[in-house]
Amino acid sequence: MSKLKGLLLTEGMHGMISQVEGLAKALDLDFIHEKIELNNFWKFLPPKLTPVKSFVFKNKMKENFNIVISCGRKSVIPSLYLKNKYKSKIINIHIQDPKVSLNNFDFVVVPEHDKLTGSNVLTTKGAIHYLTKDQLVLSQNYLKSKIDPKKKIVSFIIGGPNKYYSYSDKVVDSIFANVDKSFIQNNYQAIVIPSIRTPKKIIEKAQNYFDSSQIVIQNVDKKAYLSSLQLADHIIVTCDSTSMISEAALTGKPIYVAQMPAIKKNNRFKDFFELFERLNIIKNLGTSVEDWNYQKLDETQRISSYIKDKIENHDFS
Repeated sequence: MSKLKGLLLTEGMHGMISQVEGLAKALDLDFIHEKIELNNFWKFLPPKLTPVKSFVFKNKMKENFNIVISCGRKSVIPSLYLKNKYKSKIINIHIQDPKVSLNNFDFVVVPEHDKLTGSNVLTTKGAIHYLTKDQLVLSQNYLKSKIDPKKKIVSFIIGGPNKYYSYSDKVVDSIFANVDKSFIQNNYQAIVIPSIRTPKKIIEKAQNYFDSSQIVIQNVDKKAYLSSLQLADHIIVTCDSTSMISEAALTGKPIYVAQMPAIKKNNRFKDFFELFERLNIIKNLGTSVEDWNYQKLDETQRISSYIKDKIENHDFS
């Protein structure tokens, strides 16, 4: 039997791509990715005030697909347009709250902390993503030659500024000092991993702050990221990315969250942290290091298995 064909719609942001591609791969789709661009002033309007018409977006969609997976505000209208056009010939899945009637989609996948409910709503603990256990194992040796076998390993994953966190020099210095005092001074070797949002000046600051025996990855490097997660005894993730914390939770290893003052209140972050604390996945980075266990979190596989069962006998003709 040939694979079902998937059309992935996002705004091109890394977190969104991770989620749609992760679900597409878990569903075993043969997929293509379309970065959505909206026309004129439609890009400034919320989906609920936008007409479901092709003139809203610039993209010319290919027609040979069975499943549409969308994520992000700009992808909502194209997904609705395609569903209206092809009806039951396609399945449309939206990741995140679409801010329109949920009945427009076959499935809506949202984190539990979004508190969205409906007969077609599938809730996840944290964000779904593209990481798999097999990928972690296969990437382990990528950084192994740089590891000091006499030391434990802490993987330090850094996000970047957003509308909620500013990454001031004072805050970054404080986090680096905490990593040094809690881990490096206690016989740990740090692997510092930047993300696509990490400013170059913060990577340079890490290079200057930590001694030469620590490993500072200077560019976005997926293999280094996966290798560090697999090699680590402990993981530190900055608080600005629930996606990276969710990815780290696939390992089952202790995760410390490097908190920083918020410049704008967001209850979704608060609810996410409270949920992951209840699940015993995270603790706030402090001055002591503990070991603890929790069930490895693989929500992408769980959600994809549910969807596969539901669409197994779907007639796409």
